[in-house]
Amino acid sequence: MTQVQRKAVVLLSGGLDSATVLAWMQREGFACYALSFRYGQRHAVELDRARELANRSRVVEHRTAEIDLRAFGGSALTADIPVPKDRPESEMQHGVPITYVPARNTIFLAFALAYAETIGATDLAIGVNAIDYSGYPDCRPDFIAAFAALANLATRSGTQERGKFTIHTPLQALTKAQIVTLAVQLGVPTERTVSCYDPDSDGSPCRHCDACILRARGFAEAGVPDEFSAR
Repeated sequence: MTQVQRKAVVLLSGGLDSATVLAWMQREGFACYALSFRYGQRHAVELDRARELANRSRVVEHRTAEIDLRAFGGSALTADIPVPKDRPESEMQHGVPITYVPARNTIFLAFALAYAETIGATDLAIGVNAIDYSGYPDCRPDFIAAFAALANLATRSGTQERGKFTIHTPLQALTKAQIVTLAVQLGVPTERTVSCYDPDSDGSPCRHCDACILRARGFAEAGVPDEFSAR
């Protein structure tokens, strides 16, 4: 008898981390439903890459939710605030930078949770990282554990039906170099992923924001050429 694949909702931004998580979840045998967001981000080119990655990965379904976080602003990604450039890595390790989007991962996971309930899934996946993460509070293990607890208290699925929700964070404890190595092992087309917070109109990376700096270091330490950033 053919075993039915477990369904999972995977948050797919079009960046290196989320693309690696998608490939990891597929390797683990999940039938993946990808979810992206157009939330007013200045780096909306990532949505084109998310669509491409979803198609190449042959996910079961790829949806893009429309929410406008510019209504609140408060971030260099959703308001007319300059993206910090050329920050030393020592500075990145302290405090919460202005590129933090208020409650973004909480909002994204809430949408993923609703999507999961409609398709009968109890597995969610997100590319958060607690090492090379630029100080974002919603990337920490404590946050993920707290959201999982909320998911199991706030939903019909979690309280009455199919069992407990699990949030998969396979990159949580990896360095960026380890993520790059894993991406290569999983066959992720890294050259088609975009990490930059402030890309040019054609999608070329600025090479100076935190995301570009962390990405460049990761590829260098992994000994892998970054064909996208070399453009």
